[in-house]
Formats: sequence, C-alpha cells, structure tokens
Amino acid sequence: MNTQVLVAGAGPTGLTLAIDLARRGLAVRIIDKAEEFFAGSRGDGIQPRTLEVFEDLGVLDAVLAQGAPQAPLLIHVDGQFVMERRMSQWREPTAEVPHPNPWVLAQADTERVLRERLAEFGVRVELGTALVEFDGDEDGVTAVLERAGVRERVRVDYLVGADGGRSTVRKALAIAFEGNTDESIRMLLGDVRADVLDHSVGYWFSDSSAPMDGIALMPLPGGRKFQFATGLDADSGTDLAVLQDYVTRRSRRHDIVLSELSWSTVWRPNVRLAQRYRVGRVFLAGDAAHVHPPTGGQGLNTGVQDAHNLGWKLEAALRNPGPASEALLDSYETERRGVAARVLGLSTALLDKTVKGNPDAMDREGTHQLDISYRDPADTATGLRVGDRAPDAPLTDANGRTVRLFELFRGPHATELTFEGADSKIVRVLAAESASGAAEFVDTEGYARRAYDAARNTRVFVRPDGYVGHMDS
Repeated sequence: MNTQVLVAGAGPTGLTLAIDLARRGLAVRIIDKAEEFFAGSRGDGIQPRTLEVFEDLGVLDAVLAQGAPQAPLLIHVDGQFVMERRMSQWREPTAEVPHPNPWVLAQADTERVLRERLAEFGVRVELGTALVEFDGDEDGVTAVLERAGVRERVRVDYLVGADGGRSTVRKALAIAFEGNTDESIRMLLGDVRADVLDHSVGYWFSDSSAPMDGIALMPLPGGRKFQFATGLDADSGTDLAVLQDYVTRRSRRHDIVLSELSWSTVWRPNVRLAQRYRVGRVFLAGDAAHVHPPTGGQGLNTGVQDAHNLGWKLEAALRNPGPASEALLDSYETERRGVAARVLGLSTALLDKTVKGNPDAMDREGTHQLDISYRDPADTATGLRVGDRAPDAPLTDANGRTVRLFELFRGPHATELTFEGADSKIVRVLAAESASGAAEFVDTEGYARRAYDAARNTRVFVRPDGYVGHMDS
C-alpha cells in the first residue's frame, strides 16, 4: 500500500499520531532528521488526561511500570530543611477519573515505549531522514526526503509536521509563529547523578535572600539520575562544574557530588503559537504548532493530545472523502489551537510567578488537563455537555464481571451509549465498527448515570478520542 500519511518528527507527538493511524490500518511513515533517538528527560511530566490517551493507545501499563508518581519536594533555605511540599495534591482514583495524578517518566523512556508499540504494527521510525521540501495540491502532497545524501520523492495523501519548535514544515508554509522570546531569562535543565541524595524525594536549595531563585533536583525513575533546573547567569557556562558550583553554593553542602551529566539544555522563554494548524493537506502538531515554558508540564501533553485529536479525523477523510470530512479536518485547528492558547496562558502565568519569586509558582493544581473541552464557548451550562471529556464508569456484564467504560472505549472506534429501563440502569454499548451489535451492561452502582446525567433513553455518542460528540434524551 502506498503511504497515506507522512509524519515528520518522531517525538511523542509524531509517535502518538503514527500509532493511532497504524492501528486504524492506514499506511503511515514516520521520519526524523536526527541520527539518534533523544536520550534526555526533558518532558518528564505526564498529566492525567495523557495517561487516559495512553490507555487508549495500549501503552499505559508500560508507562506506569517504568515511571513513578511525582516525588515530594524537600525545601531547603540557607542549607536548612524548611518544609515538604507537593506540586499537586495526591488524589485517590474515582469511578469517573481512574488516573487522577500526574506521572513521571523521562521523555526518552516515553518515546521508547511509544516506538515499541508502533513496531507492533510493523512501523519503525526512519532516523537520519530529513524532509527537504514538499508541495501540496488538491489530491495530496509530494515530498522530497533525504537520507545519507540520497534523495527520495514520495507521494502521500497527507503530511503532518510534528517536527518541533524549529519546524521545517511550518517554515515552508510561511505560517506565522506568534509570540515572543525573552533573552533576559535563561534556565539550565538536564540530567545528573547525585548519589548522596535520597532518590525517593526531590530537593529545592535556595538562599533566604531569594527563596524562589534556587535549584531543583527531581528524581527520575529507572536509575539514580535527577533532573535539575536552575536559573542561569548570562555569563555562566553549562558544564558539570558550573552545575556543581550552583548546587554547592545553594545547598551549603560539600558532600553533594554531581556526576554523569548525560543531557543538558539552556532554555529561554520562547512562548509561541502557530497562526494556522492546517494548509490544505498539510498539518502542524505538537511543538511545531505551540511552544510552552517548562512550568506546568504542558508541552508534551498538549502535543500528544493534538495527535489523538487528529488521527481519527485523518482516517475519516481517507475513508470517506467529501465536504463532511473536510469540515472535520478543519475542526482540528479550531479545537486544538483554542486548547493550546489556553494552556499557553496557564504555563506562562506559572513562569511569571517563578520569575517574580511567587511561592505559588510551585503549585501545579489545575495543570492536569482533565478539564480540556471542545464545547461551544457560549455553552456555560453545568454538567456534561457536547465537547467535554467522556468520563469513565464501572458497569457489570452478563457474567457479573466489572467492565469499565474506558475498556469499552479503547481502540480506534467511536462508541454509542444508550441508557434504558425505568431506572436507566441498563446501558447498551455499541462500538461504531462492531459487527456483532450492541452489548448490554448494568449500571449497578449508578456511576454511569450520574457521570452522564442520564435519564431514560439518553443516548451519548463518544468520539474515538474520548470526547462527547452528541447527546440526546
């Protein structure tokens, strides 16, 4: 089969999209100009909504097994322990929200898990392969790829640029990347060992004269590494000796010896949003469309959810081309650009608090992305509405076994729920692509009825990406 979708960029966004397309039986290629896979922690915070996406993609178990919950942060000022705090309150799972807490896994490990899942569909990342140029028309996109000096011309139905903040695709389309870069602020991020420190907790070291101007060391799962983050003086270097000096001065300890600096980067506030997400048969996703501050852990998560929104819409357009599919593809920009704008506002506000030394900058409540919605902005009604995230709930099948709605949603299909019976306890669940008809379940505890505000004969159509597409009674 000829390639239907070419994905440029093999980070979390591109990998998520490739998995979603491949499991739908579509022919996808995913390329990356890098010669080696990324090896650092960078986007290590995985938000609850992204965990739900990962459950749908079949990678959640691996992510949970290899990652860890957010560690508590031990605050030290002038070398003295002051308090322990968490960036967000620990929450117990509920019927509606099975994964309520953020999870930590180095981005390199998340990408490896996604690559392994993609390989199960027979698709592998083509490293060292650059997108040199492309030209789109009404029927598709012609792209020129280059690998080891050899060029290849390919014809595809759609091209998706998931190729980062310096996106070749976005630049070729001359799409404005609106926002700003603040050269006056620099932050040094990276991964390092500090064996004398307890690896089950994180550390904040600062001086009383500037308690929010410190250095953070947060444990990374799967070894002895910590991810560090600190403000960087304009004339400072970025090597291990510089970082060691920061830690020694701020902690006022000489026993913390750093080693094995395996990844580092200097980050400047570069907060930007693409003016458009689509030009004809070419799309932008992830950092190619929006660049976030690291505050709040929103960038990777927003990109993964871009891909989850786009995948099923591309399939619809490929299977059933026409005006309806074109409108659906247009909704990708409408929905996801609006989300990115709101999320950028949140992460930028946290950055501003950090720069100003506001202690609330460490508060990550409100960053979990479970409240992301595509509902009509004019719809201010309470309760579940069209465009909202479809909640989970336990049901009981004919054999008395508990089955979660998320289990029934899992996969590339849409799902229709119908609440029946005088007390609406009977829930008929129809997977849109099921050839065997609807299955019948009992809402024994009433969780589903409450979560979906269901009355007798209420019908709810749940989109393939887990959002409510239609409701009626």
